[in-house]
Amino acid sequence: MGNHALVYGASGISGWAIVNSILNGYPSKDAFTKVSALVNRPLTREMALWPDDPRLQIVSGIDLLKGSQEELEKTLKEKVPDVDSVTQVYFYSYKQIDDNDAECKTNEAMLERAVTAIEKLSPALSYVVLPSGTKIYGCQMLDKFPFANDLPLRETLPPIPEPALSELFYYNQIDCLKRISKDKPWNWCEVRPDNIIGFVPNNNAYCLAQTLALYLSLYRAVQGAGAKVPFPGTEKSWVNRYNESPQDMVAHFSIHASLHPETTASRSFNVGGQEDNWKGKWPVICEYFGLEGTGPEENAPQPGAYIAAHRGEWDALEEKEGLKKGSVDSDITHPGFQYYIMTMFDFDRQMSMEASHGVGYTEVIETPETWKVAFDRMRLAKVIP
Repeated sequence: MGNHALVYGASGISGWAIVNSILNGYPSKDAFTKVSALVNRPLTREMALWPDDPRLQIVSGIDLLKGSQEELEKTLKEKVPDVDSVTQVYFYSYKQIDDNDAECKTNEAMLERAVTAIEKLSPALSYVVLPSGTKIYGCQMLDKFPFANDLPLRETLPPIPEPALSELFYYNQIDCLKRISKDKPWNWCEVRPDNIIGFVPNNNAYCLAQTLALYLSLYRAVQGAGAKVPFPGTEKSWVNRYNESPQDMVAHFSIHASLHPETTASRSFNVGGQEDNWKGKWPVICEYFGLEGTGPEENAPQPGAYIAAHRGEWDALEEKEGLKKGSVDSDITHPGFQYYIMTMFDFDRQMSMEASHGVGYTEVIETPETWKVAFDRMRLAKVIP
């Protein structure tokens, strides 16, 4: 029997890329014999831009918090063909809750229920991949960022200080995997990207690339080709250094780790592309849309506010180009996310990739390719003209 990947949260920015990478032959055409893509909201293969491949099955409507453990297992057994052959689980389900304590408990419970169900249903289970992110290093603490003198960030750093520690569900989930994997035949690892640049078939709360793609497409339509677009952040955020994480790289490393438990088990890994800053990449991003990206200016337009102010022009563009409706006014999109990433994250936070390189993953995806691939996919999906 070959490998059977089960992806929880397959319509998200990383889950989508796992499915896409496997179907496009990563790491080889015959590495996986089946891919089960589990999604909450309805999704078609065409909407997802996934290749027509008999190995793919899309399963929608699995609610990890609904009913008892036995009921969840019964649902998975009924809805996921050949669930008893699942070998790898990639877990990308997430429930955002404003109350930190509830968010921690709920996301831990989702993970435990999801993994326990597959462990029970599939004797073949060998590996679970859990994503976290640079919040585990305290990036969300902004001016209280605890590791400013410990760059590049390494996986061996201590936990962040309280109260931030207890407010972050990543720790609950990692402790959960340590606990439930004890003396079991399956292994796990945790993957730490920074801001993930990529495409999502449905809207996503934290997709910076889509926000900028919508903004710059509209800016071009309103201001004309060749127009100057000032960077919507500050002098400080213009030059701070960090590693963005291309969605394909996050997916490729996650798959690589899950196929090499002998070197990756029970470990954490940073995953990121080329170290860069906005000064280096803003002109590259704007150039894709036929615009000239320039440095920060006082009163530079903010993408969300600009789109709102030119909503009529966007609707006309959507109509003229036959674009997918609902991208600019999705109730899922987090309106403050772009400002957070491009303005408030104004400190160096680059990561060391020694650990991932040390287990044989050495792929490099540079900044121009990262953004071009994301925008090309959005064009194909008719999100942007």
